[in-house]
Amino acid sequence: MLKPLLDGAVLMAYLACALFFLRFYLQSKDRLFALFSLSFTLMGVHNVLGALLAPDLDSERIHYLYVVRLVAYLLILGAIWDKNRAGRRAG
Repeated sequence: MLKPLLDGAVLMAYLACALFFLRFYLQSKDRLFALFSLSFTLMGVHNVLGALLAPDLDSERIHYLYVVRLVAYLLILGAIWDKNRAGRRAG
């Protein structure tokens, strides 16, 4: 009975982070904040999919859900790389 409550709390934290970065994107128009917002939204989607589909899937097929989280982490790495590359170009 505690797991759905914790899943909801983690989802709320992911979406709060996404909105936080979206606000900074709208103020600064910096692509880094937009990609961070998108990645936290994807992590929230992974949490929802895990909560909804995990009881129905057997343990051999559940690893496909982690592709969403992998894409989110790759977006974060790509955003950091893009920000550092853009800083060298402007200087």
